[in-house]
Amino acid sequence: QVQLVESGGGLVQAGGSLRVSCAASGSILGINTMGWYRQAPGKQRELVAVITSGGTATYANSVKGRFTISKDNAKNTVYLQMNSLKPEETAVYYCNVNQYGKHYWGQGTQVTVSS
Repeated sequence: QVQLVESGGGLVQAGGSLRVSCAASGSILGINTMGWYRQAPGKQRELVAVITSGGTATYANSVKGRFTISKDNAKNTVYLQMNSLKPEETAVYYCNVNQYGKHYWGQGTQVTVSS
């Protein structure tokens, strides 16, 4: 089992920046990818960014050039730096880990972007 604890959400004005973090603990061997998804009210959960164990990052088109995903292997932590945030990006942001094909989810952290 993998446990994920997210932190760093909050309220920010449009155009501002925020960084969210997700620390993984438990049985963490064999994690293939770590990533972030988000879910806005009334909408489906969507991929924001994911990073592989080798460090390759993939982004949703809507966040390319503004968001950066990174990880600290020593701390088993993945980060999402979000710049130039838009009000429509208000959502609950969820950390996700893929371990041997099994997905684990964090509890989510609220990001609210005011206009």
